[in-house]
Amino acid sequence: MTGLTTLQRLMDATGAHPDRVFAHQLMEMLAIPIFVLDTDARVMIWNRACERLTGVSADEVISTREHWRCFFDDQRPTLADLLLEGREAEVLRLHPRQGGAHHLSAESWCDMPRVGRRRYLAADASPIYDERGRLAAVVQTLRDMTDEKLAQAALEQLATRDGLTGLANRRCFDDTLHAEWARALRQHQPLSLLMVDVDNFKAYNDAHGHLGGDECLKRIATAVSSEMRANDLVARYGGEEFAVILPNQSLKGAASVAERIRTRVEQLQVPTRLAPGQHVTVSIGAATAIAAPDNSSSELVAIADAALYRAKHMGRNRISLPLGDQG
Repeated sequence: MTGLTTLQRLMDATGAHPDRVFAHQLMEMLAIPIFVLDTDARVMIWNRACERLTGVSADEVISTREHWRCFFDDQRPTLADLLLEGREAEVLRLHPRQGGAHHLSAESWCDMPRVGRRRYLAADASPIYDERGRLAAVVQTLRDMTDEKLAQAALEQLATRDGLTGLANRRCFDDTLHAEWARALRQHQPLSLLMVDVDNFKAYNDAHGHLGGDECLKRIATAVSSEMRANDLVARYGGEEFAVILPNQSLKGAASVAERIRTRVEQLQVPTRLAPGQHVTVSIGAATAIAAPDNSSSELVAIADAALYRAKHMGRNRISLPLGDQG
């Protein structure tokens, strides 16, 4: 913000015409995208860097109030407009104050209609005062942070997603289960869990190789995901095992989801060399709990795991419920 402070001093220290011209020329040449609005919210300055960022020439917006069209599909105020209108509080509720008094900073995605792609912009807006201390204009600077934002999203994806299947990874599963357990406890709602295991996968992997095993896991991951609601979570729990978190779902409902998953995987008819005419199947253990202070989400996992073990023991390609809830 050093350059902006210098510009403010140049423009409001005196009303001398040469200073204003110099300040205008300086802003015009800066590599930082800048535009300036007068007190009627009309564009006074739209520098070359702003032209490059938005794809809109200065001739198209100077003396107009149409600058919003360069950033949004639907009419909405820029940060500079909010400052002119005295609506700082609307921004400060969402973004902490940075800089001096009446200075606003914010970051957001912008549609950028002219360039035809969304960009993530960091914006700073500050008032410009005349020699009598009266508001003369507002200057807004912009910084394109799209690459940084996308890189951050990619890193977050790596931290929470399984690289092979694209499902949530074990870390994401653990965090989500903890959060859903806390919510179920607050809202007195049931929380269900499915543990899904690919039958005879070690033998399948040995027979088809790791690439064949990977392709099998990806197909099953897609089949499991296709049966989920928007607020459910499917995770690769480890190896050939998947876990499904079903918030606010009864055991009966969880069993229905489990059966749909089992059937869908069976219908994939993923062939296996283990036996003629045999296809890949899954076994599923289901469990449901009403969250309470005296139990925990780890107990829910243990119950679902035990149910999965019984499904395996009973012959595979089936679902199993906790003891006492069978049938």
